[in-house]
Amino acid sequence: MTRIYFDNAATTALDPEVLEAMMPYLTEKFGNPSSVYSYGREAKMGIEAARKNVAKLLGCKPGEIFFTSGGTESSNAAIVAAVRDLGCKRIITSPLEHHATLHATEAIAKERGLTLEHVRVLPDGHLDLEHLETLLAGSPEKALVTLMHANNEIGNLLNVEKVGDLCEQYGAVFHCDMVQTIGHYPIDFSKLKMHFASGAGHKFHGPKGVGIKYVSENVQVKPFLHGGSQERNMRAGTENLYGIVGFSKALELAMARYESDAQQIRSLRDYMCEQLQKEIPQISCNGDGGDQRLYTVLNVSFPKTDKSEMLLFALDMAGVCVSGGSACSSGASSVSHVIKALHNGQSESMVPVRFSFCRHNTKAEVDAVIEKLKGLL
Repeated sequence: MTRIYFDNAATTALDPEVLEAMMPYLTEKFGNPSSVYSYGREAKMGIEAARKNVAKLLGCKPGEIFFTSGGTESSNAAIVAAVRDLGCKRIITSPLEHHATLHATEAIAKERGLTLEHVRVLPDGHLDLEHLETLLAGSPEKALVTLMHANNEIGNLLNVEKVGDLCEQYGAVFHCDMVQTIGHYPIDFSKLKMHFASGAGHKFHGPKGVGIKYVSENVQVKPFLHGGSQERNMRAGTENLYGIVGFSKALELAMARYESDAQQIRSLRDYMCEQLQKEIPQISCNGDGGDQRLYTVLNVSFPKTDKSEMLLFALDMAGVCVSGGSACSSGASSVSHVIKALHNGQSESMVPVRFSFCRHNTKAEVDAVIEKLKGLL
């Protein structure tokens, strides 16, 4: 059975050109980057060349890029650093964040006795930035604002320029989870007023297990892993050499293809939305209905019936890979925290499904999935 993969927001297939760039570091260039002899030096050169390339593509300095194991580590490290090293006494986030942010903020707020506040969610899934300003103005204590650039379930985009301006105005630290946007949009950190950002290679046809943490040169933070001098004494542990090389190559390819890929994928997403509304008119779409959302994501609620309750499982059996939300809740029977927050808890009568696309998907696949859905429902 041929499988159709519509869960690219969870992870993407490794690009063959990325694998080709990684192969020398999986074979003959296998040295430990901390070793002083030739094998180690060429491995170290591979890492630093990747760092320079990533920094150039993201509009920042090489010294502002730290390689990590992925978005979760990057977000956790940024949140801890903001509290431990930068003196933040309050944390402002939202109920729509990835669990990497929600759980990390809950844990450190409890551990340190900090105030944890949430920005209100508007009916269209966007955050109420007027409420954010009210929260920022409400206390003289230094705040950490940690909000995601694009929601991984419904795709809504945050106005990061506006949030950056508010954080600057009120002296707050701004961390942005950019896992769904780095590699999908041109990012220029030199023009964004943020202190920390997180990214992950596997979201844009790079390898799993590698990400970045952007740390503005305007802040001074302590090491987030102890035990060695790697990553300029900031993150101890032998580097994921081939992963780092792969991250750099994947980002390079993604930015070179951005305009054509974005146009193709957006067209595919819109086509699927139109066909779903035509063939299954009982559905409703979650999140922003316009352009202020990821071009890669379409989140649809199906009315809950005896047939639709097991829709994810049935689609899987039919060879279609989709999810009910983020990858950590795929296949779960309960509605995700994002959909619950979006519908004020009134979400038990719906079955949300996230379809997410990449450059490899086709209209023929969309048509096939529509036919399968009609048959299942």
